[in-house]
Amino acid sequence: MLSLHGDSTMKKAAILHKLSTEKVIALIRADNPDGLLDCAKALAEGGLTSIELTMTTPGAIRMLEKATSELPEFLFGLGTVLDAETARAGILAGARFIVTPALRPEVITMCKRYSIPVFSGALTPTEVVNAWDCGADAAKIFPAEFFGPAYIKSLKAPLPQVEFVPTGGVTAENVGEFIKAGAFATAAGSSLVEAKAMKEKNWAAITAKARAFVAAVAAAR
Repeated sequence: MLSLHGDSTMKKAAILHKLSTEKVIALIRADNPDGLLDCAKALAEGGLTSIELTMTTPGAIRMLEKATSELPEFLFGLGTVLDAETARAGILAGARFIVTPALRPEVITMCKRYSIPVFSGALTPTEVVNAWDCGADAAKIFPAEFFGPAYIKSLKAPLPQVEFVPTGGVTAENVGEFIKAGAFATAAGSSLVEAKAMKEKNWAAITAKARAFVAAVAAAR
């Protein structure tokens, strides 16, 4: 079993292993640190412990720092990262992985410097190859809802060496198909963590959604 601690190379390998095993990353836009922590606990109750906090969340870096300090057993990542400075701030705040919405070579370079996994936003085959050439650990196929699992399968055929993380439109109903198509992992937002449930602090609803995703992943293996 790989440890999440120790030297940086082992740490990175362990993080990627966990993400590829769990298969589902929860995308969260939280209003406050307590909401993020409670949501994380609700997701864990359902079997998911990998969370991407987006930079579109006000005070995301401070929130990330609090979450990683209080819940060190979780994998918290920072998403919607557009520049190297933000990537570095996220890494220093405890982010275990970084996600971009588009190809940002300087962000990939920064993550490689710190030996932190980075998923680069891409859509076309050219963008995917460019992201891989820059050193991204996986191509975040976004938005995935317009092309579905069949697109991942089509990309995987000529690019078997590339890992894919479809994002956007991933649901409990289709996550299994994305995995069968060859996805390294998936990322789910509103279909897993609904804004209404977050606002109403309906943690039981989020736990139920997480369990549905976990069951779908298990069925697809």
